[in-house]
Amino acid sequence: MTVEHRAADETYDVIVVGGGAAGLSAALVLGRARLRTLVVDAGEPRNAPAAHMQGYLTRDGMPPAEFLAAGRAEIARYGVELVQDRAVDVARGEDFAVVLAGGRTVRARRLIVATGLVDELPEVPGVAERFGRDVLHCPFCHGWEVRDRAFGVLATGVLSVHQALMVSGWSDDVTLFLHTVGEEELSDEDLRRLATAGVKVVPGLVAGLRVSSDRLTGVRLADGSVHDREVLFCAPRAVPGTGLMERLGASLESTPFGAYPVVDATGRTSVPGVWTAGNAMGFGEQVIHAASGGYRAAAAIVGDLLMADLDAGSRPRR
Repeated sequence: MTVEHRAADETYDVIVVGGGAAGLSAALVLGRARLRTLVVDAGEPRNAPAAHMQGYLTRDGMPPAEFLAAGRAEIARYGVELVQDRAVDVARGEDFAVVLAGGRTVRARRLIVATGLVDELPEVPGVAERFGRDVLHCPFCHGWEVRDRAFGVLATGVLSVHQALMVSGWSDDVTLFLHTVGEEELSDEDLRRLATAGVKVVPGLVAGLRVSSDRLTGVRLADGSVHDREVLFCAPRAVPGTGLMERLGASLESTPFGAYPVVDATGRTSVPGVWTAGNAMGFGEQVIHAASGGYRAAAAIVGDLLMADLDAGSRPRR
């Protein structure tokens, strides 16, 4: 259910910013707990380029768009409202005031930020166009579907060695293209592990991809040589969607994959009344983790609001 602009009361118990797996899961729990809930969905799920999502028990192989559509239908049954808009600002006073790009300002007693992250791909011609098809980043997401093919791994940092070692579990034919990584940056342990795993190491910049009949067939180096490959793994640079939390002054912690909010086991941030879930709290959150995190955050908020009302001497509102 998409809600148009309303002149009536714009105050909710909880606003969930983000309509992906984490946000919808949180909204489902909140709706079932009879809390007035609004989901603000900018419609930019991280896994949109993928044809299917994997590793989610009972939903393995389901198209991401179909998964989200089912989630939206479920939360609507419990009176949760959803607006297709972007949250562009937030302020904290007696409650949280969230400003939407469309002009609305909506308020809530508690806030869940599930704004995910953006994958910035290496600037190699052809990589962005084929991302999610035969240019991939996660063997847990796609490894089974491309198993036993000729893999390439595009190195953009020393962590790419780990990626090459990981994907070797799905293919015996793996080549690590050093690209922007110098040979001198590989440690003796790196080289030993790569050799033991049977990973071939090729130095030199990658200039582009060779594609035939809409299929990846090779990786072309700057020197003109082409290496036959059917799949290319790369490591995007993660850009976490932490803008709203930064505006609220949430504590962030730097990681090799970006800066993420400091949270407790339920996703509670350092800002009172603000929780987070999904890729907004960590790079490695898969769909199933995101849904679980949304559930945990919502359950914590239900209890938090209950105690706040009771401590204020009022019966919880329904």
